[in-house]
Amino acid sequence: MHRITPHQPHALFNTAATRRMEHAAAAALPPHTLMQRAGLAVAQLAQALAPHARTVWIACGPGNNGGDGLEAAMHLQRTGRQVVVTWLGHPDGTPPDAKASWQRAQAAGVQWADAAPDDMTPADLCIDALLGIGLSSANPLATPISRPSDDRLRVCLDALQHSPATVLAIDLPSGLDADTGQFAAGLAPDTPRAHHHGSAPVRHTLSLLSLKSGLFTAAGRDAAGQVWFDDLGVAPGHEPPNAWLTGAALPSTRAHASHKGSYGDVAVVGGEGLADRGMGMGGAALLAASAALHSGAGRVLVALLDHGHLQVDLQQPELMLRRFDALALEDLTVVCGCGGGQAVGRVLADVITRSAQLVLDADALNAIAPNAAMHALVVARGQHGLPTVLTPHPLEAARLLGLTTAEVQADRLGAAQQLAAQFNCVAVLKGSGTVIAAPDRVPAINPTGNARLATAGTGDVLAGMVGAHMAAGAGAFRAASEAVYAHGLAADGWPADKALTASELARWVHR
Repeated sequence: MHRITPHQPHALFNTAATRRMEHAAAAALPPHTLMQRAGLAVAQLAQALAPHARTVWIACGPGNNGGDGLEAAMHLQRTGRQVVVTWLGHPDGTPPDAKASWQRAQAAGVQWADAAPDDMTPADLCIDALLGIGLSSANPLATPISRPSDDRLRVCLDALQHSPATVLAIDLPSGLDADTGQFAAGLAPDTPRAHHHGSAPVRHTLSLLSLKSGLFTAAGRDAAGQVWFDDLGVAPGHEPPNAWLTGAALPSTRAHASHKGSYGDVAVVGGEGLADRGMGMGGAALLAASAALHSGAGRVLVALLDHGHLQVDLQQPELMLRRFDALALEDLTVVCGCGGGQAVGRVLADVITRSAQLVLDADALNAIAPNAAMHALVVARGQHGLPTVLTPHPLEAARLLGLTTAEVQADRLGAAQQLAAQFNCVAVLKGSGTVIAAPDRVPAINPTGNARLATAGTGDVLAGMVGAHMAAGAGAFRAASEAVYAHGLAADGWPADKALTASELARWVHR
């Protein structure tokens, strides 16, 4: 068993692969072995997380996830704790392994109750063994996820959400889809936990047999809390992962005998000026340029689409202001779209067809979404081997795919892969658990970042960082993965007493 941290990559498996692994192991091992190993692992982690707990409440569903909880109850009861179990199953209709664990829990003397004890303290522990992967669906957009109709399930979920005690979920927080990281209808928490102002319980999840993609994207990160993993002594065999959780980039050094040309030139195209309306969007382009500069690009050029009103950035004189028609796009890594407004449409065809390497963000993506000709130009770049990265947030991704934002969020891995396939390039679907996808490649989920990034301009910073990594020689997929990781890591290490702003983030990313 080990704790999952952002530092090491991990293979992630979908529900179908996990079930195949489970069936193969069950066939090869003596009866009840997997559940006994799972229950022991849960009990061991429970004792480590809440060593001073006097009361442990375990909410057990009617299936094998509940059986894991019953097995853990037996072990915890034997340590002298007061173990209270709410079981939604019945001996006559439960799977054989779970029934055996129910009998063992009874023999150990656990208490049975219809609800959680009302005198639990923060030192105590709740264990969620209600549903596990039982609600996961291969295609949640096509088939609504079914769930038990027992009203006691809702009562148990509410108690787990509002208990003052630490909560440990077995395999998955109940109601969370293992593949998508979304909750089944009617099973999501009532309100975001951040609104409880610190009263929400500390949450942990012990993923068994395999690590599930849904724990690390969409609602999964908030719901799962700290993730732990125990493979129960079972190797994945020939099962391929459906995604990878990325880890830290390998350390890199710069040769003494190098120069600014060794690390590439980035050109940022964007920043529409609307002087007649008293508006300007140059800030977005300058943020992207600043991020590229501080991420190590050799030179950073900026072509603002504001008719040349800005001649120099006094805050960052290293940035080289240029007219768009003066850019040698064929020699540049271009970041296009940040604050581009409607003006970006006038230069977009040139940018797409001529740029040596390209990052398309923000208004460039909005201009491409309704335009089949622009779409075709992006596809052609891939056919000619020209590296391209799209960096949409969920609404921009929805426009590109002709979906709703809710549909994109309902299957973030699938949406990112669809973007990569349709546009023949690397797609970075931003959000909680940013997904990086490329044609014919296993996608990656980023483990870093937090809600501090939910502020204007941080997406522009990310686009500039991706451009700098590409300019320095990284392939498009690697550049995107490393930039997303570093972007999130900067937010994770941000001083607690300091507000995160995009301009500060651009300077902070490589400290």
